Amino acid sequence: MSQSKKAFNTVSAVMLGIGSMVGAGIFIVIGQAGAIAGNLVWISFLLGGIAALFSGYSLAKLALRYPSRGGIVEYLVQSFGEGMFSGSAGVLFYLSQLVAIAAVAKSFGSYATRLINVSGDYTNAFSVGIVVIFILINLIGASVVAKSENIIVMIKLAVLIVFTIIALFFIKPELLSVKDMPPLKDMFFAVGLTFFAYQGFSVITNTIEDMQDPAHTMMRAMIITISLVGILYILTSIAVLGNLSLAKVIASKDFALAQAAQPIFGIWGFKIMALTALLATASAINATLYAATEIGYTMAKEGDLPDAYTYNVYNSTEGLLISGILILPMILFFNLAQVTTIAALVVLIIQGITHVGHLLKIKESGANVWIVSSAAVSMFGIAVVTLYYTSKDMPMIGYDILAAIALAFTIEVMLRLITKRVITKQITQLEHLKQEMQTMIHKITQKDKS
Repeated sequence: MSQSKKAFNTVSAVMLGIGSMVGAGIFIVIGQAGAIAGNLVWISFLLGGIAALFSGYSLAKLALRYPSRGGIVEYLVQSFGEGMFSGSAGVLFYLSQLVAIAAVAKSFGSYATRLINVSGDYTNAFSVGIVVIFILINLIGASVVAKSENIIVMIKLAVLIVFTIIALFFIKPELLSVKDMPPLKDMFFAVGLTFFAYQGFSVITNTIEDMQDPAHTMMRAMIITISLVGILYILTSIAVLGNLSLAKVIASKDFALAQAAQPIFGIWGFKIMALTALLATASAINATLYAATEIGYTMAKEGDLPDAYTYNVYNSTEGLLISGILILPMILFFNLAQVTTIAALVVLIIQGITHVGHLLKIKESGANVWIVSSAAVSMFGIAVVTLYYTSKDMPMIGYDILAAIALAFTIEVMLRLITKRVITKQITQLEHLKQEMQTMIHKITQKDKS
């Protein structure tokens, strides 16, 4: 495929990243984190953003060295070899992505029933419906995913930016005063939550095979995306905690952002913000479904999942339909509040392991060793803090994570026995050299045209 026909340029890659990151997370997390860290929550968002930048840099460097749709799955195989460890980690990461989609879909259903004021019995119907819609969009192809994401992201960003700018003028200084500051340790506990609002930036690496001029686009898109989202989160958290007392934030922690809009804009402010939350959850499903499909396709291509995942269905693969079939029962039958917490911790651990693996390949990627090391320390540090804080309400969560790891290992063993295939590297040294040659030819061609 020629560079000119690639679906993702810098703008569309940034839009996909923002779409995946600014999902239900900010609409829910800002209240939940604010209930912990109070008016220091903006610092928690700042720290979460710095950790995301470290991680994003490391993943972008890996994507450029190993340009594969599989993203983290490919990096694990490259770093740790084609054994059970890489295969099990890949399966675990793939399943965690499906859980994330199911959880966001459930949030969409909850917001939808609240917005149109119907019985909560319709939550699952709305949740399943939105997943089916975006499966159809993804079947049409990557270019439609990019275009649809651009439109949705621009709408929700416009609403959030307008709200934040206006809300900043209504701030009550006493609500942000030093005397009302909570203990500093609470700020660090909240980082575990605020980082989850950034989760999703890794989807940018899954676009690399559909990306125009990846050598320039990948790192630029990653840094721009995380930086813009970080600025938005910090300002929005200041606007919310500067307009709502801590008592009101705690009382409305699941919809604090919409609640903060009501005193300024009236009931329509609440409704518009709730509608924006619907758009945000929808675009997060769209972006993450694209990434999960690419992961499933690559794992099948490399040998870890059945061949069926690679069969063509219209402009996508059968893997998209299989992923959808796995997501739907999660929506209908799982306790997603607990499962999502486990999945989020799993993603942190796997990202940390990925960065450790990156250190083993640091000479090949040409990345800065201190930034990659900081990424690994950040992921494991946030995981430990989150595990400690969450264990108060979920005392068995450590065992649940071990059970999830055991499940992934079991699935990996069964896949090897049933399919007689072993997960392999998609990007070999020869293919890497070929890709570098193509990039050089493209640069020379572009220079001649200019």
